[in-house]
Formats: sequence, structure tokens, C-alpha cells
Amino acid sequence: MTVAAPNDLARALRAFFADHLPRVRGTSPHTIRSYRDSLVLLLRFVATRSQRSVIQLDLDDLGPPPVLAFLQHLELDRHNSVTTRNVRLAAIHAFFRYCAMEYPARLAHCQRVLAVPFKRTGSRPVEYLEHEEIEAILGVVDRRTVDGRRDYALLATMFNTGARVQETIALCVADLRLDAPAQVRLHGKGRKERVCPLWSQTAELLRALLAERGRELQPDEPVFRNHRGMRLTRFGVRYLLQKYCTRAQASVPALRTKRLHPHSMRHSTAVHLLRAGVDIVTISQWLGHASVTTTHRYATVDLDMKRQALAKARPTARAAAGPAPWRTDASVLEWLEAL
Repeated sequence: MTVAAPNDLARALRAFFADHLPRVRGTSPHTIRSYRDSLVLLLRFVATRSQRSVIQLDLDDLGPPPVLAFLQHLELDRHNSVTTRNVRLAAIHAFFRYCAMEYPARLAHCQRVLAVPFKRTGSRPVEYLEHEEIEAILGVVDRRTVDGRRDYALLATMFNTGARVQETIALCVADLRLDAPAQVRLHGKGRKERVCPLWSQTAELLRALLAERGRELQPDEPVFRNHRGMRLTRFGVRYLLQKYCTRAQASVPALRTKRLHPHSMRHSTAVHLLRAGVDIVTISQWLGHASVTTTHRYATVDLDMKRQALAKARPTARAAAGPAPWRTDASVLEWLEAL
């Protein structure tokens, strides 16, 4: 079998993933894997579309028309959301920005690909859990079993810390301090670390979870493990949350209408801190947001706080006994302007 000689695309891919992302940019392994998956999907799609093998493709084969067709394929055939479509395009843009720097002769081609726009998407309302809903979910966990005790500690830790699911499953024994004052060290986005306090109840749950292993623990040992002794995955956490949410629907029917996922626990923590009177800056640091602007959205999602604000404001409108008669054109215009 004839082996294809490396072309610009092959050289760019190797240097981009082996050197540029990890060494030059210091990109996290999670981001590198996301970029890898996006470009693998693109290469397979273009190869199938052009009826060629992947090793026969070059940079010229990855122009704006194939990229646009690939993005449409994601939405129509793979049923991906617009957000996922934009994540894939961001990875393609990152690769072609690198190619533009490394291959000046192909600058015009790279610029055309970089001109492929992101698709606008509407923002969904933030879904969070009320306190009684969280209690109902925790209440259906069977703590008589080993898995149940792990799941209870997992959900309680996520609500206590507001940690992202990746931060939660990445926790090691060395990240925990369970003696007073209890705290946990979280490894967040962009290699940023933050320390989050733990309630005494959460610390006790984690202490019992680790003590149940009955041996001396290694510092790098994962806190939350699956049946094989490996770290839980994001998909595993999502499955567990959905399982307990489904069980809790019998006692709290409102859960049936909510589109919940592990990030909903993070939203719930933010809303409950806000209701408790914690200021936005502290909540932003608690959640590890890069900007306070990101945290401000929680001030707009809580209907209870909106109703309290409305009750404190003095009403200016009075209920009319009936429709006012239109006496002049000016009275019509004044009424419309007052709306």
C-alpha cells in the first residue's frame, strides 16, 4: 500500500495539536480534546462528501463551502444545537488562525474560512432547582447502598460548591480539607483554582464516603468513583441526576416541566446565595466566573426576588372603573404615550 506524503494539512494538524495548543498556548487537555473531536468530524465529513480518504485531503479541500456544508450537516443530520454548531466552528477557526500564521502563502484561503460567521442563537431561561426540589431529589436517594451514599455526597457537594461537573469529577483526596474550617480546592476553566468552603454536613458526608473505603487513601485518588474504581464521567453524573429527578417527580410534579442537567445544580447554588443576601461579587468568586457580568444574569431569573421588588415599589397606576372616553385627539395620544 502506498503511503501518502505529508502535505500542509497533515503537518499543520500535527503541529497544532502536538505543539501549538499544549506548549505555546497552554490549552487544557479538555479543550484540546474538544478541538480534536471537531476537526475529526470535519475531516470525515469532507472525505465522505468528496469520496476520498482523509489522508488525501489538503488545506485547499477545507474551504468555506465544505465548512458551511459541514455546519449544516451538524444541525440537520446530527441534530446538534446551534450552540454545539458554534463550538465546532470555534475549533475550526482556531485551527485556521494557526494555519494563517504558519503558511503565509495560504493566508487568503485561511481568511475566507475565518470569515464563516457564527450563528446567532436565542438565550434560554436559566433552569434552577427550588430548595424543596433539591430536598426531594436528595430524599429519593437510597443511602442504605454504597452507590446511594456516593450519589448523595456527590449531589450535596455540587449544590454546596456550585462547581461545574468537570470540576466535581476531577476532585482528588488532596483537594479536600474536611477538618474545620472545611473547604475544597476546585480546578476550574483556564487552569484557574479557587477554594470553596464546605458546610459541616457536606464535610461529614465526604468524610464518611472516604472512610468507607477502609484503607489509607492516596492524595491523587478520585473522590467520586464508578464501579471500576475510575472517576465518574460527565455523562455518568448527568445520568444520576436525571434518575433521581425522575424519581422525585412523584412528590414534586413541578420537576416534570424543567429541563435539568448537572449545570442546573450550579445555577441553583447561585440563586440560593443571591436569595440569602450574598453580594454579586462574592457569588462570582464562589462560582469561579471570569467576569462579574456573567453572574449578573442570576439577578434576573428569580421570580420571587422580582415579586419582592415589585411589592416594595409604590404603584403609580390606578384601576379605572371603565374605559375612558376619547374627548380629543390629544387625549388619545397622551394615553398611548403613557403605556
